[in-house]
Amino acid sequence: MKNLKIGLVVASMLAFAGMSYAGGVGYIDYLKVIDNYDYAQRATKEVDAKGLEMQQYLVDKEKEYKTLDTPLKKQTFEQKTAQEFKAKEEAYINLKNKREQEVYNKIREVAKAVMVEQKLDAIMDQRGVFVGGIDITDIVISKLKSVK
Repeated sequence: MKNLKIGLVVASMLAFAGMSYAGGVGYIDYLKVIDNYDYAQRATKEVDAKGLEMQQYLVDKEKEYKTLDTPLKKQTFEQKTAQEFKAKEEAYINLKNKREQEVYNKIREVAKAVMVEQKLDAIMDQRGVFVGGIDITDIVISKLKSVK
């Protein structure tokens, strides 16, 4: 029993000593990184262009709908247009998700490299940090700009 207590005391002392050598926690302002990352800006423009294309599609179809003269033609047109729009909407959502994931993965990859370079234990989003930590946002932005 006495050996167990001594073992626990030694283990806790080692644990506390190990904490003093920890690198700390870094944090990143993800929105600032997005705003300053060219690839993210291009991806956003591509997704926005696809959204505008869908809006223009609806405007064109509305004009076409107004030229139809019979209820049967209108009903058939509505069904066909709804199917086409659903396909376009799915393509838009897939593109948006794909681009967002690509941007996130690239930022995460660079953040991991910065974490290793700065000898940090973890990196959090700045919204999760109330006090303390090391802001690595500008380091990540500069590395992203240097990676082509």
